[in-house]
Amino acid sequence: MIVGIPKEIKNNESRVGITPAGVFELVKNNHTVYVQSNAGEGSGFFNDDYKLAGAIILDTINEVYSKSEMIVKVKEPIAEEYDLIQKGQILFTYFHFASSEPLTKAMIKSKAICIAYETVEDEEGTLPLLTPMSEVAGRLAIQQGAKYLEKPVKGRGVLLGGVPGVTPGKVLVLGAGVVGIQAAKMAAGLGAHVTILDVNMKRLRYVNDVMPPHVVTEFSTELNIRKHIKTHDLIIGGVLLKGAKAPYLIKRDMLKEMRPGTVIVDVAVDQGGCVETTRPTTHEDPVYIIDDVVHYCVANMPGAVPYTSTVALTNVTLPYALKLANLGWEAACEKDASLKKGLNIISGKVVYKEILETFDME
Repeated sequence: MIVGIPKEIKNNESRVGITPAGVFELVKNNHTVYVQSNAGEGSGFFNDDYKLAGAIILDTINEVYSKSEMIVKVKEPIAEEYDLIQKGQILFTYFHFASSEPLTKAMIKSKAICIAYETVEDEEGTLPLLTPMSEVAGRLAIQQGAKYLEKPVKGRGVLLGGVPGVTPGKVLVLGAGVVGIQAAKMAAGLGAHVTILDVNMKRLRYVNDVMPPHVVTEFSTELNIRKHIKTHDLIIGGVLLKGAKAPYLIKRDMLKEMRPGTVIVDVAVDQGGCVETTRPTTHEDPVYIIDDVVHYCVANMPGAVPYTSTVALTNVTLPYALKLANLGWEAACEKDASLKKGLNIISGKVVYKEILETFDME
């Protein structure tokens, strides 16, 4: 199969779809790999690295799309890429369709085969291709949240870990999934007091077992959320509904109950956000303020640490990319039930229930 790796063109997205080591494995399996010139530069992988791995370097994104049977990338195609996508071409990437009707309609129109990383699901019900980026985003959420709590950027002026004689900051984590647990781990490591809310008692029991005593769990209800947002300095939105839009756990009117300078980091922004006032931002312009509450809602958080993110992503996507290249998408999805769940749009038809429900499609 001919596999194409374009340069990501989303704002401040420095990740790349695959590392040179991944390219080497594809070439070893007798596949042709085209890599757009400088596609990996932001992640610390250069043209010569890809050439040594057996890739062919092409100058433009148009060439990569026009010559390839399968495109492997990181982020969903943006408007400039829509017309480059060919009928029957396999697109293997993050899509998050439920958060964007224009993207969904564009991919329907393209008649491509859209396989979404975020809905590939294994036998245990986990999302193996979403997990590493959720791990990165969860840890980064605390790093960024701690920064925006500083007074010069309009935060509360609170040091998360505190110092002797001063109580530490308080972090509220909504969701005890991968993002939530990684965020709690980082915040606890800094010495902050952490509260995790979730509706899944199994997850809360797990958190209670593995986290230190200054991480406490509580069942998630609107009343409990309203209670905690009044006293916590940093709020992490880590809610995920597989393939569907995230629910609003913090409504617009609730901002007035928070103290000025409270920081919200909504990691769920890729799926529409779990805060009603969330709107996607970029690494270039990451925050905005509503009712004196700082919102950090960057839609590609792991792009801030592209080397770590690209290696972590390739570690999990490569086995699936090899199956798709070796067998073709139909045979690969027939043999691998996990990969089959990644099918979102096939030749103009939406085949993923949650997307149909989100946009009220047949």
